[in-house]
Amino acid sequence: MLYNMEEKRQIVEKTMQKKISMLGADIHNVTMQEALSAIDGFIKEDGLHQVITLNAEILYQAQTNERLLALINKADLVTPDGSGIVWGADYLGMPLKERVSGIDLLWEICRLAPEKGWRIYLLGAAPGIADKAAENLKNKYPGISIVGVRNGYFNINNEEEVRDILKDVQLAAADVIFIAMGAPRQEYFIEDYGADFGVKVAIGVGGSFDVVAGAVKRAPVFMQKMGIEWLWRLLCQPSRWKRMMNLPRFVRLVKKTKKKQRL
Repeated sequence: MLYNMEEKRQIVEKTMQKKISMLGADIHNVTMQEALSAIDGFIKEDGLHQVITLNAEILYQAQTNERLLALINKADLVTPDGSGIVWGADYLGMPLKERVSGIDLLWEICRLAPEKGWRIYLLGAAPGIADKAAENLKNKYPGISIVGVRNGYFNINNEEEVRDILKDVQLAAADVIFIAMGAPRQEYFIEDYGADFGVKVAIGVGGSFDVVAGAVKRAPVFMQKMGIEWLWRLLCQPSRWKRMMNLPRFVRLVKKTKKKQRL
């Protein structure tokens, strides 16, 4: 079935109204295709649109971080990133359509970028990583327009450094900026300075540049499908164990919430 632009807009708006609320956070119940349609709509509109790919670790942090929770709830699109979010929603009787992770969203946006004419900016990660990620994306998606690359090793409290980055992003005239600075630092950076980016869509993607650059291997597909990608990351980076402790805490909190619902 073919739709005109107005019909497409109405379909996207209807899709975006479908949310679930888990542990105080609103999450859009979207498929990858629906998320991409929403982003396509954002790019056609004026102003900045913030996209958050929400995982269990971030949602658990938000339970004691009012700023982070408020930021999640005012984002234009919040996708269910991580098996923990999908499991939690299902356990609480609000099943989600599918997982829409940050790394997968990045790949899909970049796949569509040459066809759509979207201009991409990469900001973040260690020196050299974003450059290698850009190189790999250009090789994988011929015709992609990556208009700017900057590493994330700058002093966020240094006004001169921040102004220099903002100026570079503005001059690049990108449509989409991916920011790989780790959560919630990247989300705060978008909230504080996004209005000065001059882009239509800003997405925090954590360690995704390392994967795209080939510096870090993503979990095998079978582990992704089993929902244990977190275990692969822990095996590859044992130093993450303290952060990973939030996952069992998240599970306990979801189960406690379920118990309250039954009372």
